[in-house]
This record gives sequence, C-alpha cells and structure tokens, in this order.
Amino acid sequence: MAGFQSPPIRRILTVLSVLFVLSLSTAVSAFNVSTLRFDEAYTPLFGHHNGNLIRSSDDKSVRLVLDRYTGSGFASSDLYHHGLFSASIKLPSDYTAGVVVAFYTSNGDIFRDTHDELDFEFLGNVHGKPWRIQTNVYGNGSTSRGREERYLLWFDPTKEFHRYSILWTETHIIFYIDEVPIREVVRSDAMGGDYPLKPMAVYATLWDGSTWATSGGRYPVNYKYSPFVSEFSDLVLRGCRKDPIQQSPSAAADEGCAASDAELAEAEYATITPERRQAMLKFRHKYMTYSYCYDARRYPVPFPECDVIPSERVRFRDTGNSNIVGIRHRRHVRRGRRVPAVGMGSNSQAAI
Repeated sequence: MAGFQSPPIRRILTVLSVLFVLSLSTAVSAFNVSTLRFDEAYTPLFGHHNGNLIRSSDDKSVRLVLDRYTGSGFASSDLYHHGLFSASIKLPSDYTAGVVVAFYTSNGDIFRDTHDELDFEFLGNVHGKPWRIQTNVYGNGSTSRGREERYLLWFDPTKEFHRYSILWTETHIIFYIDEVPIREVVRSDAMGGDYPLKPMAVYATLWDGSTWATSGGRYPVNYKYSPFVSEFSDLVLRGCRKDPIQQSPSAAADEGCAASDAELAEAEYATITPERRQAMLKFRHKYMTYSYCYDARRYPVPFPECDVIPSERVRFRDTGNSNIVGIRHRRHVRRGRRVPAVGMGSNSQAAI
C-alpha cells in the first residue's frame, strides 16, 4: 500500500500483506465463471446523460465518474432470485475523502419498506489513509438492525483491478475478494425475515457521501481532486431471473429457478473449503476493523448468526472496533442514499 498511508501504518500493513499473500498461495484459485458484455446484463442508471458513465469500445468494461455536477451508476436489466454477482473493480486514487463506490444488490425500488440488500461499500479517505470496505446485510427492511463489518485490504485497490463477489443462496451468503471469502452469513430460523428472501437487482454506483463516509462527515468530497473515476470489468451475473411481483409463477419458471439454485449450490464458490475457511479466518484476524457482532454497546445481545470466537473477541472493544494497526473507527456509519435524485447534485442526497 505504499504511497497512500502514513509510514507506521504502511510498514505494519506491508508486513501483514506479505504474510497474508504467502498464506493464500495454495488456498485459493480463480473461479471458473463466464463474463458478460455490459449490454447483455446492465443498463445505465444515472450520470450517463452528463457523460459520467463511459463504456469501453468492446462493451466489456465501464467507467463511472463523479464530478461536482453528478455521480454515476448502472443496474442490472433484470432481478435475480439467488445468484453469484461479481465485478473486477479499480477504485479512484489520490484524495478521495467523502467518495463512495458501491457494488450491491437491492430491491428497494419495489419494496420500499421491506427491502432486501447485500452491500460492498468502498469508503474513500484523506491523504495518508487507506480505502476502507464495508459489507452489510439487510432483509425485509431491517435497516434498524445493521449488520455492518468493515475491513482494510492487503493491496492498494487504486493500482489495479480486484474481483469483488457476492454469493447469495437460500441457505447462506458469502462475500469474496479475489476468490478469498471474507464473510459468511448462514441463514437460521432465528434470523426470521432478516435474511434476504426476495428477488434483487444488482447495482454499481459512484457518488458523493460527504455527510457520512469519512470520519462521520468531517472530511467532505474535495472537488479540487475531481473527476473521481472507478472502473468496472469482468461483469458476472449468474442466477435465476425472476419477476418479484408475479403472484402465480408458472411451473416452468419454478423449475427454472430450482434448476438454477441446484446448479449454484454445486458450484465451487458455493462452499467454503477448509483451505478457504482458513484464509477467511486469517483475513478477518488481520484486516477486520469493525464487527456488529462485537458491538456490545449497540447490540448487548449478539444476533443469532454471530459466531462469537473468544480468541477473536478479545481484539475488539465493546464498540465493535478492533485495535488493529492503531486505526480508530466510528462505532456506526450512517449511510446515505446511493442513487441521487435525477437532476439533483450529489451533495443533495438524503440520508436513509
């Protein structure tokens, strides 16, 4: 991570990164998945009328741009009931405080009060501080019970592309970075409706999160450093397309989703092997900086899916923040809207 962190933090993370990469050499291998052209699976969402969504000549990659006038984003043309959703992403470089890049699934446009959502959120930072990644899980509108986790990375995400994937099945959810599982949520009866159940679309957005993204809004976006550019390629959508409001789906549609779910369950990325589980535990030990499972002030009783590991628990304060590399984090990030209203500047985004 040379070049964008203060020396003490940079030295510590460099050592951790080398050790972590060496430990992955035999633990992971690339997934065998087919990629899609943009026009096969996605459609522009906002910013394209301002020239802030730029597709490559072969339509296999897209650039999202944030400037002082608007951000940009795209969405899948269909909704999916379970699947693997993946993209290789390169984040904006230089001073990125207040900048938010998001890759996520949601059905909030259809089920406004009971929406489901699975998030990768990339939070920019000031000079000398690294990008942070946040994952979250919502089911049936459970936004008051946020399940945030935040992490640092073992690489500089602004230098080259890295793959970020969300696997969603009937029984579990896995977040991957470069084929390394970083988080698993196993469905249980105790979770009830908090587990995502309804079909969702896939989104990618770049926008102004000045009010909350960096140190609780202390450092807003500085447009002196704009335009901010994030690149997306290797687009993967593998799952069952489904109409979320269809009341009586045909037998053929049911069979289609059953077959798709069965195929998904048999894929190599649907199961965390012992080697990958060891890699996940190492990642979480070295790079996880916040977990809702250890936030005793916010949630005195851990959620049912929380697997509280005693050896891991001692590394976290009762605010859920880790002592990792001496970086302090806010206890709870307040999230803003990912998609600004059409015709409004990105600074006018309302908080959820």
